[in-house]
Amino acid sequence: MKTILGLALLVVPLRAQLDPKYQVQSLRVQVLSTMLTSDIGIGEWGFSALVEVDGRRILFDTGARPDTVLTNAKELGVDLSNITDVILSHNHADHTGGLMTLRHAMMQKSPMALSRAHVGKGIFTPRRTDQGKPIDFMLVTRRDYESTGGHFVEYDHPVELWNGVWLTGPVPRKYPERNWSGHIQMQTPDGWQEDNVPEDMSLVINTSRGLVTISGCSHSGIINTLEYARGTIRNAPIHAALGGFHLFQLDDAKLQWTAGKLREFGVENFLGAHCTGIEAVYKIRELAGLDRRRCAVGAVGAVFELGKGLDPGSIAR
Repeated sequence: MKTILGLALLVVPLRAQLDPKYQVQSLRVQVLSTMLTSDIGIGEWGFSALVEVDGRRILFDTGARPDTVLTNAKELGVDLSNITDVILSHNHADHTGGLMTLRHAMMQKSPMALSRAHVGKGIFTPRRTDQGKPIDFMLVTRRDYESTGGHFVEYDHPVELWNGVWLTGPVPRKYPERNWSGHIQMQTPDGWQEDNVPEDMSLVINTSRGLVTISGCSHSGIINTLEYARGTIRNAPIHAALGGFHLFQLDDAKLQWTAGKLREFGVENFLGAHCTGIEAVYKIRELAGLDRRRCAVGAVGAVFELGKGLDPGSIAR
């Protein structure tokens, strides 16, 4: 921390000081919001996870309803007040709905708690329903969040946040994975167009065992995301794919293609939460050659830990 004319300035390390080949030593991911739960927490159509990597703590997405993540964190004994950084994978309310409740609650303990939100470029683009009704949730959230002293950081390309911890930024759509509703439009220079959630991004952790990816919905497509991560971050097997992957509406042929690519990428662990779909997880398990120990349905409290693998809880195995 430096002081100039009595003002405290936070000195941010130069990006050049990061090591793009660095492999993290410790990683633990715990689900805080998803549909399935057992004897602890509240289930909902949403997603959130706590990521602990080499001593840093990151909140990935904030669930749907305002109080779900706050309640589940308390029941799981998780303290979110010492987390500065939150990642919002895309604009949908089932991933951003808890942000303001969490910010207000945590800043009572620490003003810096959840004060920096990392987002993909396009998350604040004006949107409307295909009937013309404005959707202003993220614009209102931006106003309210910034009024508390929080700030957003937008990315349009892959970025290494800390050694071994990457954000994909918006993911190119190499394969025709169509993972969005088609009922929302977004404003573009060419007028209103179908919203394909262009800002969708995932978190990628570079480990000695391969890449670990965390996605909210993977509207870009799980295969597009994993291939992009392997091409831009490190050409390595996928040690674990965790989160929501929007596979619940896929037919058998598309699930078979997806599972074939997962097998090609060497996926060792798969935790399908939120919009992945229960039946889709079972299909992926069968078609990708995994088993119950390495492929499970995501539930509130489920954990992935580097070196230990998945602990999805008894209800989700």
